[in-house]
Amino acid sequence: MDRRDFVSSMTALSATGLVGLTPSRLDWRQAPIVVNGERLNRHLTELSAFGRTDTGTNRVAYSEGDLAGRRYVQGLMTAAGLDVRIDTAGNILGRRPGTDPSLPTLLFGSHIDSVTDGGNYDGDVGSIGAIEVAHTLIEREVPTRHPLEVVIFQNEEGGTIGSKLMSSGLTPTEFDRIMRSEITIRDGTEIIGGDLTRLDQALRKRGDLLCYLELHIEQGGLLEQTGIQIGVVEGIVGLRWFEVTFTGFANHAGTTPMDQRQDAMLAAARFTVAINEAIRSEPGRQVATVGRLIAVPGTTNVIPGSATLTIDLRDLSVDTLTHFTTSFQAIGQRIATETDTTFAMRPTSTNEPAPTDPRLRQIIEEAAGSLRLTSRRMPSGAGHDAQEIAHIAPVGMIFVPSVGGISHSPNELTRPEDATNGANVLLQTVLTVDRQGLG
Repeated sequence: MDRRDFVSSMTALSATGLVGLTPSRLDWRQAPIVVNGERLNRHLTELSAFGRTDTGTNRVAYSEGDLAGRRYVQGLMTAAGLDVRIDTAGNILGRRPGTDPSLPTLLFGSHIDSVTDGGNYDGDVGSIGAIEVAHTLIEREVPTRHPLEVVIFQNEEGGTIGSKLMSSGLTPTEFDRIMRSEITIRDGTEIIGGDLTRLDQALRKRGDLLCYLELHIEQGGLLEQTGIQIGVVEGIVGLRWFEVTFTGFANHAGTTPMDQRQDAMLAAARFTVAINEAIRSEPGRQVATVGRLIAVPGTTNVIPGSATLTIDLRDLSVDTLTHFTTSFQAIGQRIATETDTTFAMRPTSTNEPAPTDPRLRQIIEEAAGSLRLTSRRMPSGAGHDAQEIAHIAPVGMIFVPSVGGISHSPNELTRPEDATNGANVLLQTVLTVDRQGLG
């Protein structure tokens, strides 16, 4: 690095908020390589235009906004100097060869599709950040031993579809699921350039990848509340979804005495309160949510004969998930007995916890420290593509703050300096993992 490079590097460091790095504290010949923060945030702003509506970002999978956004990021990847292709699963991949072609690929990236009426940062920060890391390495002519691949996974919001197709595949019936764009996964994958007849070519097996790294916004408020700049993700929580039904007896609301009712709605309400109390009564970071409740017949003057509700239970520990599943069943049976109703609870979806790799956690922490950024370990309460890739490779995740803890909303915001900080930690992590490996 010559003095002109050093000046450029220090200018970029200033843009990240890394102040106070005087010559006495940081030798210019040892200054860390940093991303171009202005370019990264400009690209984030440009990407936000695709799928923008009056109600938020609507770049849902396979929509016109999604297709336009995909074309935009492919252009960025090509301009960065990556060899760009779409795999048979519809994922966008940008590759840079390593100096040793026998080594496994170091994969990093995220997604750009959005929820309905979403924001401009979920997925986008990790995707644009990954492209910026590759761009920086290429323009600074920094070689890597391992081949590098930037990935933009398709349809993360519809069920981590692209990463599933890379790691484990889908069942035939899953391909017929209709997305918010009113297009099936089957048709959508073809629309974006995939090829369902050759999906086996998109699958990666254990050993193909050195690791997978994902930069992402926190989607919660812990980092902002504590003033911490970087979250080191310990793992992605496991998920258990259930449908619960209480069945009583529908009868006239005016003529049935209170002590003679079999009120399914009352049972469901008591159950909702009881599982909240059960979750909060034990130490830990487990969460449970009743997100939907339907009473039948749903008429003002009729006692509900049945009530169906959903439970979303999440934690990093399988034992904790199992414990509360058993607890909820016991609570439901007790309330059914007390209200003269019947209780049924059936699972509707299960995702196992995906711990991140301990070596990658340590490397990410050290990368943040080398940039004078504060960090803390924390779980991810939301699902991510990393959860699927964890089946075939070590994974690491880097979180950056979400203002107000708001996500999946037009009000979602991650500040420019935080996006830049996250990309710089990703860059240092890539360089360290490439140099040291994970052995």
